[in-house]
Parts: sequence; structure tokens; C-alpha cells
Amino acid sequence: MLVRTFASAVEGVDARMITVEVNAGGFVGENKPWYNVVGLPDSAIREGSYRVEAAVINSGFYNKRMKIVINLAPADVKKEGAAYDLPIALAYLNATQQITVPDLHEYMIMGELSLSGELRPIKGALPIAIQARAKGYKGFILPVENAREAAIVSDLPVYGCRSLREAIDLVTGDLDLQPTVVNTREEFFKDRTSFDVDFSDVRGQENIKRAMTITAAGGHNVILIGPPGAGKTMLARRLPTILPPLDLREALETTKIHSVAGILPESAALITTRPFRAPHHTISDVALVGGGSYPSPGEISLSHNGVLFLDELPEFKRSALEVMRQPMEERRILISRAKVTVDFPASFMLIASMNPCPCGYFNHPDRDCTCPPGGVKRYLSKISGPLLDRIDLQVEVTPVPLEKLAGKKPETETSEMIAARVLAARKIQAERYADQNGIYCNAQMPSRMVREWCQIDAAGNELLKTAMERLQLSARAYDRILKVSRTIADLEASDNIKPSHLAEAINFRNLDRESWGEQR
Repeated sequence: MLVRTFASAVEGVDARMITVEVNAGGFVGENKPWYNVVGLPDSAIREGSYRVEAAVINSGFYNKRMKIVINLAPADVKKEGAAYDLPIALAYLNATQQITVPDLHEYMIMGELSLSGELRPIKGALPIAIQARAKGYKGFILPVENAREAAIVSDLPVYGCRSLREAIDLVTGDLDLQPTVVNTREEFFKDRTSFDVDFSDVRGQENIKRAMTITAAGGHNVILIGPPGAGKTMLARRLPTILPPLDLREALETTKIHSVAGILPESAALITTRPFRAPHHTISDVALVGGGSYPSPGEISLSHNGVLFLDELPEFKRSALEVMRQPMEERRILISRAKVTVDFPASFMLIASMNPCPCGYFNHPDRDCTCPPGGVKRYLSKISGPLLDRIDLQVEVTPVPLEKLAGKKPETETSEMIAARVLAARKIQAERYADQNGIYCNAQMPSRMVREWCQIDAAGNELLKTAMERLQLSARAYDRILKVSRTIADLEASDNIKPSHLAEAINFRNLDRESWGEQR
């Protein structure tokens, strides 16, 4: 008997329908192969015969010694993972007439089986649910741990099962299992602005707070340069507290990526706060940008719509940093393999930090730098010029004096107060780019739009020309200065970019100065 049901394979952050065909016919003798999977399965799927056999027996059924052929179509698409266990097991029981379910093909089914028949969670439940709704399936059967994630998709009954036995009773009608329901609106607004840190904790560093405000307002990249203990990491970790909250489109995009990567928090339905990823400097190229035999998202995609923090930037492998250059410009990463090409979104804000030299005390007000002659220049040369060109603000962080740390805590702006100014600037940008698909903030402007929206007067043009000549800036740095100037003007609700806005933007190009890195 031939039985057909449907599962799904995840490609990038989208899902592709996989037809699971099970044909049972002809008895086989002892010690003869009886379970054959075709259609480019990986090792996890081929080994599934042992999991399915044990799960079926431990669920109260038995294995008929029949020749079973399982085809995963389309046959030219590589399938991976153990999530095909459940559809294969249900189709096998139907094909061997141990259960009778004529409408099994009307369900999308995914789930990994344990030997006892319990179901284990899968990756990519959200994009699979989106595809199931688009194809008009009767319902989506999957492990109960993934049910809330999939139930974010409206107009699709989602049935979270704990075991193979429960899934069997559901499809045969012996169990009246109610679909999982998630109030998307309630889930979306839950904990959107809940943070454990706040900018009010920061003493001094007013110029750095200003730089972070500009960074958040325009979606810019920033690098913080300063000695150990100056507060670089503390400031970086507070950046998400002043970013605008995710909208529903961004929340769904972000949740899909984390779902595909299999790192969505348990019982979570939707990611409602902007991601903050801080990988260690020993990270590999593939882990940073994504890839592998079966391409999966890397840290730049996991920080999509959020912040990627690279602490101690010069300590990262140069090759890992250089592969970020294209994604930083295009805000996506295209990964090509021999038989598959996947496109992962990567619209992130980069915030990097670094010491000014190997010993860490170059330009320190109280301590002397002990690096040998030329040591500072060699240290800075670990970061390529093209990568620095893509960083909009280069900010020097100086240590806070002891009297400010030990004295009474002064009244200072909270993250909520700064976020209000950032949100006002972002609203101006949203109106400006309302007709531009995929552009939501100043940092995302292509060069053609920079000429349109970042026009400057004669005085500003002369100021910028002088800076370009003295700092020997590239054309990319020129555009970056104009974008930052546009953001500073938006923070002041100014229609025009004034020379003062340009001067402040140029002042945030510390590493471009000829004197930087020269040891005295």
C-alpha cells in the first residue's frame, strides 16, 4: 500500500515542501534489509529506521516484516536532520494498515522521535508553519515544544504532540486535541522594552553617550577605542536599550532566523527585543557569516535587526573580519554551495571595541604606553582600511576620573529619555524613506540617495573638502560622514545639514587622523 504525507526542508530562512511517500509490499525474511530511504537523505535520516522501529513498538504497535521503501521528494534536494521521523512513522503505520487515516496527506507533519516514542523539538518551525498556511494544509502536527512558535502564524491549526502515540490518536480521531492558540498582539508587546541595564548607570562619558545616541538614531556602525577599564563594553551593552522597539515585521524576520538556527528560547513564540550578539574573538569565518555543508545562519544573521558586538576587534582573525565587508554593505549574505544557494538577511548594527595598542595605555592620561616604537601602528594595521571605511563613527573613550566614580552619583539621562530622542529621529527617517523599499534609516541609504538627502551649503562643502584632503578620506568615508551628518540634523529636527553637523560627524573619525597612533 502506498501512503503519502508532507514534511518540509528549510533552505535559508524559508521552507520547501517535501513529499514523504511510503510504500509497503512483499514480506522479507529475517536478517534482510526491510527499510530503505531514497531521495538524498543524510545519515540522521537513514539512521531513523532504528528510532522509528523502537518508537513504533514502544507505542503499542509492531513492525511487519515487509519491504518498506520511503521516498523523500523532490529527489534532487538534499534532506537533513531527524525531523522526518514522525511523518515517516505515521505514513508507515498507515501503509501497513495498523491505522487508517485517509486524510493523512492533508497535514504538515514534522518531529524527531526518541526510542520511547516521545517527540523532541525541531528547528525552523516558524518558516515551516508559514509555508503550511500558504499551501492550505488542514493542520500542522509537531512537537509540543515548538507549538507556540508555529502558532504565531494565524489561520493554521497547530497541534503540539508529546509523543508518537498522541500524534496517532490525533490523526485517527481518538484524541480531541485542541490547536495551540497564541495571541500574537499580546506576545508582541510583551517585554519589548525590558532591560537589565540602563544608561543612567554610566558616570561621565557624555561624549560617548552622544556618539551612541547618533549611532542608534541613524542605525550606524561604531568603533570604541580606549584603554582597559574605560567602559567600552559597558557602553556597548547598553546600546540596545536606546534603540527603537522592533515592529511586527522585524520581530517575525528575527524569530525566523533564530528558529532556523534552533536557538529560540524554550516555549518562546516571538522575539520581541532586538538581538545583541557578542561572539568571542576565536570565532571562525563560517560561524561569523554562516555556511557549512548545510548552510546555517552565522552571527551576522543572528544579529539581524539588532546589534553585533565585537569586543577586542584586532584579536579577531583578519579573514573573519574581511568576510564581513560585503554583508555590511549589502545587508545580506549569499552562501553558495555546489547544489544549493541560500540567502540570509544580515541587516545589523556593528559596534566594535578595541584597545589603542597592545599594552592598552596609548593616550592614557595617567599611565605610560610601554609598546615598542611602531607597536601602535602595527596593532592598528590588524584592522584593514576598507573595514574601517565601513564604520561610520570612530570614537576615542577616555577613562573616567576617580572623583567622578567615587563621588555622589549625579543625575543623568536614562535610556528611556535618550530612546525618546532616537525614536523621534527615526520617525523623521521613516517618513523620508516611506517610498523606498528596504530602507528605514540613514545608514541604509545607497550613494544615489545620499546625493539627494544629504545636500550641504557652500560653507559645509568647503569644510568637508578640507577634511577630505587633510585626512585623505575615501569616497566611502565621504558618504559615511554625510550620512552621520544627516542623522545629527534629524536629532535636531533640522531639514538642512549645517556646518556644525558636519563638524561633529568629522570629529567622530578619530582613526582617520594623521596623528593617531604616533608615539611620543
